[in-house]
Amino acid sequence: MKKTYKIEVDCANCALKMEDAAKATAGVADATVSFMTQKMKVEFDEGADVDTVMKAVAKACKKVEPDCEVFL
Repeated sequence: MKKTYKIEVDCANCALKMEDAAKATAGVADATVSFMTQKMKVEFDEGADVDTVMKAVAKACKKVEPDCEVFL
């Protein structure tokens, strides 16, 4: 399953940090973060609980980039 989320991030480098953090989160098969469109596309592992995984993704993103926002 793939979903797109609106995000708020200040620079392209920060977006890359968020992408790496999202990809490293359990339950995420793949993720892309676009600084230009301020969107995060996440592909989930088969059978993953989307809400739980996205909370973990948001927490991981906040660790690497405290000023970012992921709108769930």
